[in-house]
Parts: sequence; C-alpha cells; structure tokens
Amino acid sequence: MRWSAVTVAPSRKASAPFGAHRTWYRVTGEVTPGATALVVVHGGPGSTHDYLLNLAALAAPGRPVVHYDQLGNGGSTHLPEQGADFWTPELFLAELDNLLRQAGVVENYVLFGHSWGGMLAAAHAGRKPAGLRGLVIANSPASYPLWLSEMAVLRAALPPGVDETLRRHEAAGTTDDNEYHEAMRVFYERHVCRLQPWPRDYLASFYEVYNDPTVYRTMNGPSEFHVIGTLRDWSVEDACPHIEVPVLVLSGRHDEATPVTLQPFRDLIPDVRWEVFEESSHMPHLEEPERFLDVMSAYLKTVGA
Repeated sequence: MRWSAVTVAPSRKASAPFGAHRTWYRVTGEVTPGATALVVVHGGPGSTHDYLLNLAALAAPGRPVVHYDQLGNGGSTHLPEQGADFWTPELFLAELDNLLRQAGVVENYVLFGHSWGGMLAAAHAGRKPAGLRGLVIANSPASYPLWLSEMAVLRAALPPGVDETLRRHEAAGTTDDNEYHEAMRVFYERHVCRLQPWPRDYLASFYEVYNDPTVYRTMNGPSEFHVIGTLRDWSVEDACPHIEVPVLVLSGRHDEATPVTLQPFRDLIPDVRWEVFEESSHMPHLEEPERFLDVMSAYLKTVGA
C-alpha cells in the first residue's frame, strides 16, 4: 500500500480553549513523558489540517503527531464577522503557543510548517522556545514580497492567454468568475499539486477554504498568486538568524515556492539543510510520499529526546 493511501486513526481528538474561542486538534500516538511530538502547522492561511493528514503515518513510540485546524476554519471556531485587524500573524502565533500547552507537548516538540505554516513556524522558532527540538520548513517563502515577485515570473510562463485572463479579472474585481477559476487551475496544476486527479485530502482542505474563505481572502487574497491581503508585506527573515534548532527545508522542483523565495532560509538560519523533491510542486508529501517519508524519518531520528 502506498504511504499516501495509509489512514492512521487518531488516539485523541479535542478542542482546546483559546480565549473566547476553541482550537480543534487531533493526536496520533501517545503523549508520554520524554516523547518528542511532531506538531503539524498547515498552510493557507485559512486552510485546514486535512491535506497534511498523511503525516500521521510518522507517529511512532515516543513520537506522537499533532494536527490542528487554525482559528477560523475546519473544526476550530469560525469568525466570519471579524475584520482584517483581527486576523494577524500574532493571533496565530498565540494560538500555536496555546495549543502546545493544551496538548501537553510544550516541553518537547518538533514543528512541521507547510507554506504559510512554515513562515508561522519560523517566526515561532525565532523566539527561541525552550521545548522546541527541531523545525521543518516545507514549501514556504521567507517573505511575501519575494513570493509576489516570483509569482510574476511563474505567471509569465503560463500558456498564452492564461495570465491575461487572470489579470483582466483581477483588475475588474471579478475573481469569483468561473473563467478566473478555470485559468487559476492551470497555475495550480503546474505549481501547487501536479497529481491528477487531485487527492481526496487535498480536496478536503480546498473545499474548506471555499466554504469559509474569511481568513484566506483577508490575509492572502483570491488566489495563491494574487496576494492583496494583509500579509502582502510580511516577512520572517528577521527571525531566521535567531533559530537555534536544526532546520530542514523542503521544496519541489516545480513549486510555487521557488528557490528564490526559500533562499533566505539557507542564508540566514545557522543550522539548515535543504532537500528538493524533483517530481513535486507544492505538495511533496502527496506527490512523492515514499521519498517524503524517508526524508522526514531520517531527520526526525536526529532531533528530539
């Protein structure tokens, strides 16, 4: 059986209080004294844990895996009435700190952050938390200004007429139009997930964003490559020199997170290694699951208790 098809049942599901709200999470394996938890921080912002669910297969004795849905989506509290001033990186950093305590793993954990989650995890690591043992930054830019400059490069290389269609709708504010969505999918099939058909877990998160786009549209925008939300100027480059744990950076050869967007991690983090998945775009854990498992397993053996 391919690793991507393996479903590992959680040992626990819970909803952690976070101020007046709640953060949904699940644990695969057992949180025991001395165990080093792998905490999975999903992308978006405004996505859910579903597309990263196969990381539960990394659970082992002494290594529970914790997935959670960030505030505003999935099983966590939805707040469609909240404005842009509510949805900030600081909110999600505070939520992550709270989750680590509520799940009982704050004293011994490794973070896996994907895409926006990689930026969030890097910002967290830059604050030198005592219990952090390692960090995986997967398919994540170091800054949105870099991301936006590289999106222009990738868009220019799309088939004739696609970027023109996208820009026409972006200028008109009609990004909900089906024509925009069809043109958007051309980019996604090249640089987000190259598998056909798209895997069930990926579609689950995709539809969660569609059903409540509050966070994604407020912080990001209408698509991966048209970032007009509150994150458009955000960077974690300042945090990188302060990260004290071993860092593994992952990317795909066809990734929307291009080498230019990841280069600051290599340049600025003191202890870092970079692995490129040659047959992947933004989802190596789905596109090359066996190699992903091998790379992650080897890294996890080097960190933790």
